[in-house]
Amino acid sequence: MQKLLIEGGHLLNGKVRISGAKNSAVALLPASILADSKVIIEGLPDISDVETLSGLLEEIGGKVERRGQTVHIDPLEMTAMPLPNGRVKKLRASYYFMGAMLGRFKEAVIGLPGGCYLGPRPIDQHIKGFKALGATVTNEQGAIYLRANELKGARIYLDVVSVGATINIMLAAVKAKGRTIIENAAREPEIIDVATLLTSMGARIKGAGTDVIRIEGVEELIGCMHTIIPDRIEAGTYTIMAAAQGEKVLIDNVIPQHLEPLLAKLREMGDTNRRGRRTIINPPWRQFKKC
Repeated sequence: MQKLLIEGGHLLNGKVRISGAKNSAVALLPASILADSKVIIEGLPDISDVETLSGLLEEIGGKVERRGQTVHIDPLEMTAMPLPNGRVKKLRASYYFMGAMLGRFKEAVIGLPGGCYLGPRPIDQHIKGFKALGATVTNEQGAIYLRANELKGARIYLDVVSVGATINIMLAAVKAKGRTIIENAAREPEIIDVATLLTSMGARIKGAGTDVIRIEGVEELIGCMHTIIPDRIEAGTYTIMAAAQGEKVLIDNVIPQHLEPLLAKLREMGDTNRRGRRTIINPPWRQFKKC
């Protein structure tokens, strides 16, 4: 059994660069299915989920080329190939193939998502959105079957604020006929990131980052180049480490606004940090106040 030995008591110094956001990456890659030409995504994190999703894109006919942190995806020859098992069981975010394939092909067969068990995480709100857009959804032998003659815009109120459902409905709705309104939508930065990619493709989306998202369906989406946002969870982890035990730490490739709630609490505890447009600098450590 491998072990990790950590010797504490030493002040942290130096510079760390934050990776691309994992929760964006797992949605941006399936979103490429909707394009009619090459999609290039820059700054992807070096994680197994990216490899798994790239493999799934290849399974349905896509051409995927990895160049460091950049992935080139050619979706031209993709088909509505069923994905009932295999790689889809390896991660939770495989459910984004439902919305993307439904949006492009009007059909999809996707195995129930796998991934780490973190308690109940149903996909009922995803299915509610797909049905509102005009799809029939059935569970057959452990896979979700989605079929639609055509998708039509609808007004969809999410009973539970869900990042996954918000993104999945966006993916299915961008090529549907008419207007789709998602109410009680999630507002996380990753949703804005996916909406930015789709807008660069030619989608018409307003309100991403608010609790009401409006989408006007378009007939065609084209490829584009997109740079992923930095991972706010990773950035927050290093920020806490630097505040607690840092001497001088530079955290590069961050969007400080994404960390504002965390930074505000650290300031209340006595930490001082300086923010640039894409960096956070933690100066000499101070004793935290008791809360």
